[in-house]
Amino acid sequence: MRDAELAVAAATAGARVVRAHYGSPVERFAKSPTDFATEADLEAERAILAVLRAQRPDDAVLGEESGRSGPAGADRTWLVDPLCGTLNFAVQTPLVAVNVALRDAGVVTAAASADPLSDEVFWADTDGARLRSGAVDAPLVPSPTSALVDVNLDAVHPDPGRFRPAALLGHPGFRRQYGGRVLSTTLALVWVSAGRRAAYVTDGRFEDNVHFASGIAICRAAGCVVTDLRGEPVDSPGGSGLLVAADEETHRRLLELCANSYEGIGKEQV
Repeated sequence: MRDAELAVAAATAGARVVRAHYGSPVERFAKSPTDFATEADLEAERAILAVLRAQRPDDAVLGEESGRSGPAGADRTWLVDPLCGTLNFAVQTPLVAVNVALRDAGVVTAAASADPLSDEVFWADTDGARLRSGAVDAPLVPSPTSALVDVNLDAVHPDPGRFRPAALLGHPGFRRQYGGRVLSTTLALVWVSAGRRAAYVTDGRFEDNVHFASGIAICRAAGCVVTDLRGEPVDSPGGSGLLVAADEETHRRLLELCANSYEGIGKEQV
């Protein structure tokens, strides 16, 4: 089985578990005062790992819930987020994703993000990016036509000088050109690759980030413009934030607006 098909198979196995639990009461397990996992997260990760270990026993795995496992120092590591949007899931908001990506010698070469409730799988390999619906694959084609931009409000930092996502949403220059949306799940990211959103913006760090690895890889493979909030490579040392746009013009406009959305900067972009 090719790596990309394995990523799809693993994400699909996790999605099957999430779908089976959706709408039912689930036990919660606190991870911090503001974060938790559910039994669906844990069971979905076990299902994903079972698929990966059966096919690639010599690879390492980094799971959101179980941490690192497999051979130490392996060149190949699978990054697994079994349920992105746990809070949405727990309150029956049908916006969640199951993410699986393979990092091989530092580069993500295969990725899949499954929507358990629409039964869609966004996936990519080194040959491009596709959307699987049922048994049919279609190319992912980014487009800025919607003029909708999702901004992640979860990535809010209290320290001075950091990007303020709410400032971007309220910026007059943003409001003249775009419709703002708020969605905290990988679906917002892969929707850019499918032309359902013009762009996606979040703060944060992205080294070994199981939440975003698959979505970033899919968007890159689809031809989206992917940088940090300064226009630098998102995975460069010291990189900060993520800006994914359907095209160069949308990226340029949002990069300028993001530059005026840091604490202490209030200049309106004309």
